[in-house]
Amino acid sequence: MKQEPLTVGDCMTPAKALVPAKASVTEAVQILLKNRLFGSPVVDEYHNLVGYISEQDCIKHLLSDSYYRQNSVQVTDLMRTDVLTVSADDSIIDLAEKMTGNKPKKYPVIDEKRVVGEITRTEVLAALLKLRSWHQKRSA
Repeated sequence: MKQEPLTVGDCMTPAKALVPAKASVTEAVQILLKNRLFGSPVVDEYHNLVGYISEQDCIKHLLSDSYYRQNSVQVTDLMRTDVLTVSADDSIIDLAEKMTGNKPKKYPVIDEKRVVGEITRTEVLAALLKLRSWHQKRSA
């Protein structure tokens, strides 16, 4: 096991299911469902982060879409653009402290503007347990 300090890059999941900025909401929903995701970063053709789309964003749209029959809505019309991100070099402890507030459950991990992965509260919890175990062994 790597000794402290653990970084976000040590604990993150590599980027796999990203939503293209040119996708329709229907395409975004298909990506989320296929990959069992609650939300996903929205990226341009270079994998640069441009926003974030969640199940909640899509549900709201699909409810109104079924009533108003608006099929031309793109992900960029619904996504959030004020996305909180972290760097792979960030400390897992620093991220854990951020997550104690009313913050997202999942953060895109970026290198420059490019999405390289994601990290969830579950992954942060697992990292904190590793650190705790390491500290207990060290002090024994």
